[in-house]
Amino acid sequence: MTAPQTLDRAGIAARIPHSGSMCLLEQLDGWDAEVIRCSTTTHRLADNPLRTAGGLLAPNLIEYAAQAMALHGGLLAAEGSTPSAGFLASARNVRLAVARLDDIEGALRVQARRLSGDERQILYEFAVNADDGRTLAEGRAVVVLNTPLATESTAS
Repeated sequence: MTAPQTLDRAGIAARIPHSGSMCLLEQLDGWDAEVIRCSTTTHRLADNPLRTAGGLLAPNLIEYAAQAMALHGGLLAAEGSTPSAGFLASARNVRLAVARLDDIEGALRVQARRLSGDERQILYEFAVNADDGRTLAEGRAVVVLNTPLATESTAS
């Protein structure tokens, strides 16, 4: 693994298809072939692009986890290659422990673990925790790679 073990927000944004304020992760805290750990405080920002009139709602934690999965894929790609285009196909067994995120103090700790996969799809389990260790969300997600839909969605 020649990819860096830690990255700041700019380094993350350079490796995922999300840019500007839609890049929700601020720090890569560590990773290996199986697990990625990231952190962020973007859930506290008034201009968070996922915020609604009712605040930043807990189902958006799935997007935080999906961005960690995208970063993991980019870090696993062979050096000099383009990471596979992908999209979140499903989220299963998702458990949310809070209704909203914008009132959570401190950083969010995002972890995704690759359980299985091939060149067409990857199964991850994920967890998002508060700084105090409380689990805010957990579940499983399937990322589908190299399909016409994935290629079209990343080209626009």
